[in-house]
Amino acid sequence: MTLFEPHNMPFAAALVLMLLLAILQGVGLGDILDGADADFDADLEAEMGGKGAGFAGGAASLLGLGRVPLMAWLAVYLFIFAGAGFGIQALADSLLGAPFERWLAALITAGLALPVTSGLVRPLGAILPKDRTTAVNVDTLLGREAVITDGTARAGSPARAKAIDQHGQSHLVMVEPEDPAQSFPAGQHVILLRKEGGQFFAATAHGTVITAQ
Repeated sequence: MTLFEPHNMPFAAALVLMLLLAILQGVGLGDILDGADADFDADLEAEMGGKGAGFAGGAASLLGLGRVPLMAWLAVYLFIFAGAGFGIQALADSLLGAPFERWLAALITAGLALPVTSGLVRPLGAILPKDRTTAVNVDTLLGREAVITDGTARAGSPARAKAIDQHGQSHLVMVEPEDPAQSFPAGQHVILLRKEGGQFFAATAHGTVITAQ
């Protein structure tokens, strides 16, 4: 029984998607994913941190979302989903003489992979850097210095940056230049000037100006 037979296609697709995410990050095209990651983590932190956290926040906490970046959680889930799916189909073929219908196998495996993923990301979250997305007390970050960590921030194309709040806690924020004529490469120090929605706008720190190419 091969990995790419029709009954295994949901699990093969999960592996391909996992590899695609890794390739995008590896070749430096992960800024779009990082932006979605930061926005999701910020919304999730707000939901989980609010009073009476609510059903969505409780469910996310149960699944381990928020303990690691969204893309890391998704990669673990896809890996577990694919591995368990191949295993279930092989076991069904051995014991029953034929694998399950792919939709049934995918449904069963999708449910089983959730608690396994949750159990794995909890210790993973304990060893990853304790960076957090900004969702609480964002006004305290305004006027503070941040450093671009991934990609290059340009007008209309934000990049991820790290800022430190008054308690020494690091926050991951999405930043683009206040001045459209500027760009901020990785390592550039900037000052967070204002925020619109989930987006921060910044100016260069220490008088260093990087001009957009």
